[in-house]
Parts: sequence; structure tokens; C-alpha cells
Amino acid sequence: MSLAFSGSKSKSAGVVSAIRKQTLLLNLKPIKKVSVKFDPFSQNAVTVRNFMYYFLSPKVINTNPSCIVRNQVVNDRSEPTIDVTLTNGESILFKCNNLTTLEILQQFNKHITPLAPQEEVVDTAVTKADKKKR
Repeated sequence: MSLAFSGSKSKSAGVVSAIRKQTLLLNLKPIKKVSVKFDPFSQNAVTVRNFMYYFLSPKVINTNPSCIVRNQVVNDRSEPTIDVTLTNGESILFKCNNLTTLEILQQFNKHITPLAPQEEVVDTAVTKADKKKR
């Protein structure tokens, strides 16, 4: 008995590598403040806590050191939420009740990261003509 072809020629590297890939794409430049609210006794709080672990890594924080990150731990059985305030004054609310850590990171990269300003590439290559002028 053979296995059905799933459409992929190679195996995926797994959830951990997918989370790492999404973490490398995070860019906090368009963000002014991030407020994370969760109930630690809720079953779905683990995904938000894991998101905070990846979100607070030094490489991600260095993309915008002036970004304020606040955690709010409540005991009212409310669903975990991530409220992102952008520098242009808009606010985006992620309701994370039924999402995995990977899905939260994917949605964050889908909605927030494209708002980051593009960095200008400065070409510092010296041509032969520039050398002759000197």
C-alpha cells in the first residue's frame, strides 16, 4: 500500500522552523505600542505567551527600540488579545482565542510588517571613472 502524494516533493522542516522564519520577518518600525492582554488560567493563553517570547527577542526589538510593549495579566476569563497602536494613530486588535503561535505571527506579518517604511539602498560602489577623478 502506498502513501498518497501530498503535492510536496520535500518534507517541511516543521512548525519550529516556520515560526523562526516568521520571526525573522517581523519589523516593528510602524509600531508605537503593543499591549498584550491574557488570562494565565485560560487554555489559550499559552499561544500568546509563546508569541511574546518570540516577539521580545533582541533581533525583533532592535528593529524599533522606541516601541513600547506592555503585558496585562487579568483574571476575568477573557480571551487573549494583542492591541497594536501604529505610529500613524491607527489601532489593530488581534483576537487570539483560537489561533496558534504560528498563525499569530503570520497575521502580524501580513497586516503590520508591510506598513514599515522601505529602507533606501545606498550604492557606495566606486567606478574606474571616480578613481581617475581623485
